[in-house]
Amino acid sequence: MQTVEMNKRAAMLLKQWDPFEAGEEAYELEIADVISSLQTIDHPTDLAKCIREVYEHSYEIWIPLEECMDISYKLLAVKYEAKCIV
Repeated sequence: MQTVEMNKRAAMLLKQWDPFEAGEEAYELEIADVISSLQTIDHPTDLAKCIREVYEHSYEIWIPLEECMDISYKLLAVKYEAKCIV
């Protein structure tokens, strides 16, 4: 899997996640920020904290870290599959 495909799959997961029930199209900027961070972050906790910061900054609503951990594991699985690490 190439980086472009990885980014598409990650974006799809983030759209489906919809933490504030605002609709799949409500998070374009946040998705782009998280995907950018996904390129350099390899630890699930670090990625979860980044996700929480990105969404909290935009919506000023706090997300429990546990919810962010769930999506971070999914995103990292896509990343590792793309890099053929698994």
